Amino acid sequence: MLFTMLRERVSAIYKANIMQKTDGLFLKCCREVAEKYPEITYEEVVIDNCCMMLVKNPALFDVLVMPNLYGDIISNLCAGLIGGLGLTPSCNIGEGGIALAEAVHGSAPDIAGKNLANPTALLLSAVTMFCHLNLHDKADRIQNAILSTISEGKYRTADLGGSSTTTDFAKAICDHL
Repeated sequence: MLFTMLRERVSAIYKANIMQKTDGLFLKCCREVAEKYPEITYEEVVIDNCCMMLVKNPALFDVLVMPNLYGDIISNLCAGLIGGLGLTPSCNIGEGGIALAEAVHGSAPDIAGKNLANPTALLLSAVTMFCHLNLHDKADRIQNAILSTISEGKYRTADLGGSSTTTDFAKAICDHL
C-alpha cells in the first residue's frame, strides 16, 4: 500500500540565494502554511542539494513542494532514476482537494496513435487519483497488477527493453487484475 501512507514531512525546494524575490516569496508562503500544521515536519532544501540527495538516497524525502520550473527539473531527474518518463506518474492537488492526475510526460504526441507508449505512468497516475478518492483497495489492485507485469518481464514496451505494444502491455496488466 505504497500510496496509503500518511505524510509526515514536507520539503520546500528553492534557490532563494539567486532567485531572491520569487523564491523568497515562495518560501514566505511555505512557512506561513507550515505554521498551520505543526504536526508535520517542515524543511527547506536548496534545489542543487535536493538533486544530489535524490540521486544518493531518495528515501530522505516524503513530500516535495517547489515552483514549477524546479518541478520540471526534478521530475525528469527522478524519472531517470526509475527507468524513464514512461514510468513516472504525477498528481497535482490544489485548494479544496481538487486534483489532476496525469503522466508526468504528458500526452507524448510524438508517438500518439502508434501503439508504442508505455501506459505505466498514466495508470500509476490513476492509482494516485484512486488513493486521493479513498479507493485504496482499487489502487492497490492496479498497482500490484502493474508491478507483477513488469517484474514478470514477458510484456514490456520498448522503453523497458521489450517489444510489446501498448495494447499488449495493457492487456497483460488487465490479466493480472
